[in-house]
Order: sequence, then structure tokens, then C-alpha cells
Amino acid sequence: QVQLVESGGGLVQPGGSLRLSCAASGIIFSIYGMGWYRQAPGKQRELVAAISSSGRTNYADSVKGRFTISRDNAKNTLDLQMNSLKPEDTAVYYCNGHWTTREYWGQGAQVTVSS
Repeated sequence: QVQLVESGGGLVQPGGSLRLSCAASGIIFSIYGMGWYRQAPGKQRELVAAISSSGRTNYADSVKGRFTISRDNAKNTLDLQMNSLKPEDTAVYYCNGHWTTREYWGQGAQVTVSS
């Protein structure tokens, strides 16, 4: 059974930091492309950051320079370090894993940026 379980969400003030983690099980994690997506109320789900099986990364323009995605293939974990958070970063953040035609999603973690 494949599971992607996010943790680390919460409430933070503007300018603050949070670190999201995704623990994967049931897949050969090292061969999967991984990513973080987010969905704000009334908006479509969007890609925030992605990291390939070889470690290549890409980011949405809105988070470049503030967010860092990383993976630990030995621990089967995916992280997203979020710095200089803004109110517009408020959303449910989802962990995603994909390989060929297979794609899996976590249940989501709420991130709220508010004073």
C-alpha cells in the first residue's frame, strides 16, 4: 500500500518559516519524481516545487529564492523549507510522487500565513 504522509504544517506569521515533510512508503522512492503542490481556497492546485530522481529541482516563480525542496532517498522523505512566508502562501500543501504512469498524492497539510 502506497502512502505519502505530510507533516509540519501550521500557522505562521508573515516573514516566518515552516518546514514541511513527506514520508513515503510502499514505493521505490529513489526512482520517483517528487513534488509539492498547493491549493488555496477557490483556486486550482498548482505546482510549488519539484525534484527529479536525479536531484534536479524547479520552482514556481512565486516561491523562487524563498522555498527549497530536498529529498533523502535513504529515509524516503521529501522536505520543503519555506522561508519569508507571505499571506498568499496560505494553502493546503500536497506531496506528490510520480513514475511513468503511476502518480500518488498525500492527504495535504494546511499552511496558514497570518498575523
